Amino acid sequence: MKGCDRPLSEAYDVALLDLDGVVYVGRRPVPGAAESLGKARAAGQRLAFVTNNASRTPSAVAALLSDVGVPASAEDVVTSAQAAARLIAERVPAGSKVLVVGGTGLRQALYAEGLRPVSTASEHPAAVVQGFAPGISYDLISEGAQAVGGGALFVGSNADLTIPGGGARPNPGNGALLGVITSSTGVEPIIAGKPERPLHQESVRRTGARRPLVVGDRLDTDIEGARNGGADSLLVFTGVTDHLQVLTAPPDRRPSFLAPDLTGLLVAHPEPVRDGEGHHCRGWTARADGGAIGLTGSGDPYDGLRALASAAWESDAPRPAEALTGALDTLGLAYH
Repeated sequence: MKGCDRPLSEAYDVALLDLDGVVYVGRRPVPGAAESLGKARAAGQRLAFVTNNASRTPSAVAALLSDVGVPASAEDVVTSAQAAARLIAERVPAGSKVLVVGGTGLRQALYAEGLRPVSTASEHPAAVVQGFAPGISYDLISEGAQAVGGGALFVGSNADLTIPGGGARPNPGNGALLGVITSSTGVEPIIAGKPERPLHQESVRRTGARRPLVVGDRLDTDIEGARNGGADSLLVFTGVTDHLQVLTAPPDRRPSFLAPDLTGLLVAHPEPVRDGEGHHCRGWTARADGGAIGLTGSGDPYDGLRALASAAWESDAPRPAEALTGALDTLGLAYH
């Protein structure tokens, strides 16, 4: 858990923002997100919107952002399709054919890298790239499997096993679909998207960021991806991660900063201090009390959460959930 004595929008030159769960949920804006991002821009921070979604083009993503009150252009968007296309272009001859198991976003990204998208294994592609898109057919997956089995480079835009569904449960994501080709060929894909490094590197390359801050709502993609890229990160609680999950996270999924939402970009973040009495953050103190971590004090509940995180992360071994729920109840912060 880090501290920053200035607003994060002043301390980091570029915010690399996840989208769903951070700026919007589905197509509904996260309350206050547009206003917070506008203030961050006014403070001089540049914004880039970084997504594992390979089905939408950057222009389509920018249009959706504008619809939720966040002005953006295609140049502000970085997708896993773009990272996958660059990864392939660095490994095959210029102008090579690439079989696309996916949609328009992947095809456009390949064209931009001077590659030739195709749809059948009979065209002897040098590579196969797969990214989720609605309506992917069995026939197209089979063509991909034939090409991979024949020796084509196999690249996945991302390995997310699930995506948000319209009902109570998530739907299968690209990672699940990649498993079809892997199980039939025995070939594991190279992954371009979060949490792997290619998408982070693509984001830094396109923005020229000197000190980027990754902002996300998921520990397993956004925060782990920031760690893999050597960047600091801000976790917000407007998406899928709850307060207990972050406290019980393993070391490679622990964020640098915590905030309820994107207002966290606009404020300084106190650094917890440890001494013989416990872990302190402003008006709160967290200390081990038998098997549990107790919390005393008053003030902003997120300062209490920072003290708790400092105590919970003292060891690389994740704390059991039951050691932390009492302290979260004291703060009134939700968890599952």
